[in-house]
Amino acid sequence: MHVALSPLEFARRTRRLYPDREAVVDGEFRADYEQFFHRCDQWSAVLQELGVRKGDRVAYVAPNTHAQLESFYAVPQIGAVLVPINYRLSADDIAYIVEHSGARVLCVHADQLDTVDSVRDQLTGVERFVALEGARDRWEDYETMLAASSGEYAAPEIDETDLLTINYTSGTTARPKGVMITHRNAYLNSIGTLLHAPIEIGQRYLWTLPMFHANGWTYTWTVTAAAATHVCVRQVDPALVFDLIRTESVSWLSAAPTVLIALASASPEVRGEVRPGVRVTTAGAAPAAATIERLEGEFGWDILHVYGLTETAPFITVCEPRPEHASLPESERATVKARQGVELISSGELKTVDDNGGEVPWDGQTLGELVVRGNVVMEGYYRDPEATQQAIGDGWFHTGDAAVTHPDGYVEIRDRIKDVIISGGENISSIEVEGALLRHPAVRESAVVGLPHEKWGETPHAFVVCDEGASVTEDELIAFARDQLTHFKAPRGVSFVDELPKTATGKLQKYVLRKTSSAVAPQ
Repeated sequence: MHVALSPLEFARRTRRLYPDREAVVDGEFRADYEQFFHRCDQWSAVLQELGVRKGDRVAYVAPNTHAQLESFYAVPQIGAVLVPINYRLSADDIAYIVEHSGARVLCVHADQLDTVDSVRDQLTGVERFVALEGARDRWEDYETMLAASSGEYAAPEIDETDLLTINYTSGTTARPKGVMITHRNAYLNSIGTLLHAPIEIGQRYLWTLPMFHANGWTYTWTVTAAAATHVCVRQVDPALVFDLIRTESVSWLSAAPTVLIALASASPEVRGEVRPGVRVTTAGAAPAAATIERLEGEFGWDILHVYGLTETAPFITVCEPRPEHASLPESERATVKARQGVELISSGELKTVDDNGGEVPWDGQTLGELVVRGNVVMEGYYRDPEATQQAIGDGWFHTGDAAVTHPDGYVEIRDRIKDVIISGGENISSIEVEGALLRHPAVRESAVVGLPHEKWGETPHAFVVCDEGASVTEDELIAFARDQLTHFKAPRGVSFVDELPKTATGKLQKYVLRKTSSAVAPQ
């Protein structure tokens, strides 16, 4: 009676019970679940005809389209391993990932064909190049191949410990690492997501989050498990997002805090009439309490903060709402919601530890590193035993995040360990300083890094993006921060910039700011 824990089980159930419900909307393309899964079957059959077998890798470079969504079913149901690649990477990084993963088939969206063609001679292991849209010379056409397929394929036996995907992390100081996610990892993350953030049958989910990023936080399968509708959006444009929320009656979306800031900062003309009641899952960085307060207070949306990493499939905590939170003033409730929270029921054990591996006191003050072990933790890094040993060799996955644990057991990340600013022997959380700056009405985004200082070792320096038409001086912002923070935590200087460097998933690239800030003299 043993049945492998796999997100393919979600597909089987939804196809059996809800074949006529709308599965996916992608511009003019619409399909119900029977039509959607038939397309997946057709592509599975094509892949087998191309020689793809169990364990082989199939790579995709594409934005959030229906064809990209189909890959999350068509590839794994024949036992192959999906490699979804960040389409915003450089050609060199894409070539590295394709070759490192050993992908035999490469499927690419029209917008990325030029990028791939520029490094095609480096892709020695790729046997077939498929254009998902816009096929041209030396590219096979996805839709043509699909139309010629019967949809009959040989389904191999799949174990829950088999690899489902290899997701490459964004490389900063080194090459990207391939995170090996199993069918069991993804299944349990989806189950935990549905327990803590239940999507109802027939609700509609807007794809503001890249599907390539940690498998769209496994919402590629979670939405299907709920027999809800995937509404694709290929590029996050606030005007388009607000329009789709209205016209497609969107109930849910996921987004990094940078996307939420863009939505919250949109002008009334861009927003139009905002549909209330949208539930938002946010992760990827710590959201500022001010952003949460604005979206809930002005838009009437409900923000759920979760935390995890690609290596944890990805969710390991959720800021689980408690009845007593409801009676808190709006600003205090937003502060609580900005914490990372507690373990998901399905994620495993989480604790904050000191340098010796002992758990730190639950006092909301003592910094330690978040570590986790459980069923959502990756199998390891693909073809990188040394990095695997370093990350999980002692039986715990080390996140690299510095956090405190509050008396109620809720964890709060104060920084990446490497981003903690140590000034005069005192630890300063750059996230805390950024959150204080974001409460200023002129500030749209902020990033704080430590710059060398002759006396204090290092001091905080802020990089700030202001709202369009807003004006504030450096001295005014420093004084504003001092009113909210202990004085030594306030930035000693402020640089006003047009935009902050980020990864494709919205994470701040502070190492870039450190490199470019060498000319900034600390005060």
